[in-house]
Amino acid sequence: MTETLDAAPTRDQQKTALEKDTVDHTDPQTTSRLRADSLSSGYDDRTVLKDLNLNIPDGSFTVIMGPNACGKSTLLRSLARLIRPSQGQVLLDGASITSMPTKHLARTVGLLPQSSIAPDGITVSDLVSRGRHPHQSLFKRWSAADEEAVRQALADTQMTELATREVDSLSGGQRQRAWIAMALAQQTPLLLLDEPTTYLDIAHQIEVLELCARLQREGRTLVAVLHEINQVLRYATHIVALKDGHIVAEGTAAEVGTEEIIREVFGVESRVIEDPETGKPLMIPRAPAP
Repeated sequence: MTETLDAAPTRDQQKTALEKDTVDHTDPQTTSRLRADSLSSGYDDRTVLKDLNLNIPDGSFTVIMGPNACGKSTLLRSLARLIRPSQGQVLLDGASITSMPTKHLARTVGLLPQSSIAPDGITVSDLVSRGRHPHQSLFKRWSAADEEAVRQALADTQMTELATREVDSLSGGQRQRAWIAMALAQQTPLLLLDEPTTYLDIAHQIEVLELCARLQREGRTLVAVLHEINQVLRYATHIVALKDGHIVAEGTAAEVGTEEIIREVFGVESRVIEDPETGKPLMIPRAPAP
């Protein structure tokens, strides 16, 4: 990990390279690099998603929301090729991901799964370094660019001081940030996050969501599953509301964060007001009638 072959790129250079990668691979005939066409998928003989069509806008922070067991994680896992569709397909740059070389996919789409198990005795630094595996090959040795990617990922997740600690010795929130750091070290233009704020207290939830917002502003496309409606309304630039494996609504917070859609998706009566901090919708649940 300490051997270097060339000078590490600056943060601005990394950003320029990321933007260049996005431009070079985008099909000009499509509005998004990643999309689902007539997608049906699930587990064994149980279909969860049914004939679903979805375009992930380039450069967006797309958040998938909905009640439990509506298909949020199934959709994210399908976009990451962890689940093979029973019908339809997921397309990346116009090509089906089912036939795409694994390393090419891993250099383009990063994934933070809902639950991960670290090998026994592995340190935070070593775990985060595994995010660089898609960039390695038989003839490419660990470089200064790899070292800088790991350093920056640790800094972005406030894990630098814990880099030498074993992952098993960390709190739940610290472990979650270590896994997020590994996904960031992969430096993919598209990043999929399945409940990235799990196990985190409110302060660290905000830090993670602010980090996601910053990555989106810097040019990455993010897709996340989140449960807290008001966090979705505040941070997402594009919202996909699921219910029973179908898309009920999608669009901006103003378009999706309405009392009618919240009632339809979650079965909750609410009052939606303007968030005094952001001007975006803020959902206040109504107390049930006595």
